[in-house]
Amino acid sequence: MTSTTDHTAESTDHTAADTAADTADDTRYHGLTAEQVESLGKELDALRQRVLADLGEADAAYLRNVVKTQRGLEVAGRALFYLPPAWPLAVAALSVSKILDNMEIGHNVMHGQYDFLGDPAFNSRMFDWDTVCPGEQWKYSHNYIHHTFTNIIGKDRDIGYGILRMDPDQKWHPYYLGNPVYAFALMVLFEWGVALHDLEVENIVSGKRSLKDNKPLYPGLLRKIKRQALKDYVLFPALTGPLFPLTFAGNATANLVRNVWAFNIIFCGHFPAGVASFTAEETAEETRGQWYLRQMLGSANITGSRLMHLMSGNLSHQIEHHLFPDLPARRYPEIAAEVQDICERYGLPYNTGPLHKQLFSVFRKIVRLSLPGGQAQEAPVPGPDAGRDDAVAA
Repeated sequence: MTSTTDHTAESTDHTAADTAADTADDTRYHGLTAEQVESLGKELDALRQRVLADLGEADAAYLRNVVKTQRGLEVAGRALFYLPPAWPLAVAALSVSKILDNMEIGHNVMHGQYDFLGDPAFNSRMFDWDTVCPGEQWKYSHNYIHHTFTNIIGKDRDIGYGILRMDPDQKWHPYYLGNPVYAFALMVLFEWGVALHDLEVENIVSGKRSLKDNKPLYPGLLRKIKRQALKDYVLFPALTGPLFPLTFAGNATANLVRNVWAFNIIFCGHFPAGVASFTAEETAEETRGQWYLRQMLGSANITGSRLMHLMSGNLSHQIEHHLFPDLPARRYPEIAAEVQDICERYGLPYNTGPLHKQLFSVFRKIVRLSLPGGQAQEAPVPGPDAGRDDAVAA
């Protein structure tokens, strides 16, 4: 009898332990078992391989057509500055050119999406873009840091870009009362914010990093800033002679338009309500399936027209981009329905909505998190840890 009782007690203990482990697994992986997470990973791996096997001339033709359009718009914009009445058209053409160069060409080429072409002009190691941020520095902070540690608090420095509080797990400080002001400044000066990102100014202020640590970065950064400033604010304005002030203002306006657009697209893909954040502990020793799951839960899409997707560099499909950053972005719209179907079959959220909705959600979060606390005022979209309030009400 005693022996039976002991075995019964032992069995009960094991059952309780197993239940606790299952519950922990559920909260960490959005209710999925380890087997389901790995099955999810295999499906997404298969999808990626299918697209890779299909890459070819159509992708090359698409990129070259976009580059041709971008260059044509730049030439048209520069030329129209010689005609003062056409100043608004010049600014519009140059703005669109800069957006295409930044979003659909530069961002995607430097991700290595077109390395398969074997064309030096579109090789990720050699390409640079029309912004003050050196391509090499951006590829480290973005391609490596951000895409490896997406939405992991304390590791992904794109969460707040070192100046904003964008997650309730970021410890509040009175400094964050200026969140909306900092966000506005970052928006209008976005290329400069991206350029200075690798300097980790916030870590210098906190004493975690020294000015000496940044010494290797200065030559490339200063060289790129000098080149961009001379091009947009000296050379091209000077070529228009007495119209120098108008051309200078037009170039500055085009850069401003590009900055505002890029900021809004990027923030809407990363920070609207329902996007999950993660801790280093819960993402330790991730499997491929778990990494995929984190990308799906930590991203959001923007619905819109083909033109909208083109102008966003197809980062309106941020979920697909985080899953497959090395696939040509033009492929994201065609696989989006399949990714959404996978989410539905596994009971996972697929965070998507029109630009105005996602944008309102982001800016409400920026304001809400300027204050202490910042937890959601409504039930958040379930994340990998159901015990944490990762979303801020939209």
